[in-house]
Amino acid sequence: MSTEEDLVREGSLSGQPVATADRPAWRDGKRYLWLLGAVVPLFLFAGWGLVAATGLGLFWWIGPMIVYVVIPLLDLAIGADPTNPPEDAVAWLERDRYYRWITYLFLPLQFGTLLAGCWLIGRHGGLSVVDRIGIATTLGMLNGIAINTAHELGHKKEHLERWFARIALAPSGYGHFFIEHNRGHHVRVATPEDPASSRLGESFWRFWPRTVSGSLRNGWRLEQSRLRRMGKPVWSLRNDALTAWAMTVVLWAALVAAFGVGLLPYLALQAVLAFSLLEAVNYLEHYGLLRETLPNGRFERVTPRHSWNSNHLTTNLLLYHLQRHSDHHANPTRRYQALRHFDESPQLPAGYAAMIVLAYFPPLWRHVMDRRVLAHYGGDVTRANIAPNRRAAVLARLGETTAPRHDTDAQATGVPVA
Repeated sequence: MSTEEDLVREGSLSGQPVATADRPAWRDGKRYLWLLGAVVPLFLFAGWGLVAATGLGLFWWIGPMIVYVVIPLLDLAIGADPTNPPEDAVAWLERDRYYRWITYLFLPLQFGTLLAGCWLIGRHGGLSVVDRIGIATTLGMLNGIAINTAHELGHKKEHLERWFARIALAPSGYGHFFIEHNRGHHVRVATPEDPASSRLGESFWRFWPRTVSGSLRNGWRLEQSRLRRMGKPVWSLRNDALTAWAMTVVLWAALVAAFGVGLLPYLALQAVLAFSLLEAVNYLEHYGLLRETLPNGRFERVTPRHSWNSNHLTTNLLLYHLQRHSDHHANPTRRYQALRHFDESPQLPAGYAAMIVLAYFPPLWRHVMDRRVLAHYGGDVTRANIAPNRRAAVLARLGETTAPRHDTDAQATGVPVA
């Protein structure tokens, strides 16, 4: 008589998985495609090989080439995948440790590439300043995408995964993201109080300083409040913000000691590029979306209508389904392989990679996105999250002349969140 494992194996070989008590009769068609996420740290080595083969230093800039050109083209060519796992498969997907090992694999590859890049910048002869900037830029793309890996790991309940998240954040110096995102952004998302929720009419270049400074302040305040409630000193190793920043200081000090003080400006450059890539993603995820204010003065709970989503397959594979952002906000601890598409979620016209490029050019961004925000709210732009200093211009441009009853300026003063 065949064992249960034999039945599963035979069913898989025949293309028809067999259901068991622990496993549904369903197979994840993307199971091995998720390994593509581990390709990201290899960008630098691909560029290095192309430089050696062609003699063209241009390929040290392979990071932005892939992020801003290759991935959008692949998204366009391959298209979208809106399929969801069946509900009876979700628990099995969550338990399958194969998927979490894929995220763990990212970390040694990330740090191996960081070491190689620092060696090239600090010790490898024959490179021009432009070449070194190209390498730092490619490292910035890597460590920006690593923040997304930290995002996936940092939401989990297992202590080891939460520590892995902090390690992934160390090269970018953005360790406070672990605090502010989980305990700040997820509470205030799609409200004027959230520095990581961009407003209708707000360009990326205006959003960037607001979100970077707001994230830093909120992360520190949240940790202060936590420690004071516990009766613990703020200036101690119990402070998760301080320990996260200390990891960056130790890492950078070790790299500078190994590869020379001339490495420091390149480390700073890659860090700024890394967290700027993250903030570009934040910019497009909730642009113009606003939770309704309830009669009790609180904001409604987060629904799938409060995040911009995309099912473009290539970017979803590289970013662990980050583009299924609505389900992530509804279920923050749900693992990436089980995140679902919702029909009611507003959809971006392209994948995140292409939309980031668009965000860098505000007139193009407004041309593509502002009408979509208007359509999402049934033509009533006053229901959107509008930048206070752009309110009159936005209302005039989108054909509205009356001020909303629930004024964004008033909400920004501190309406509690349900």
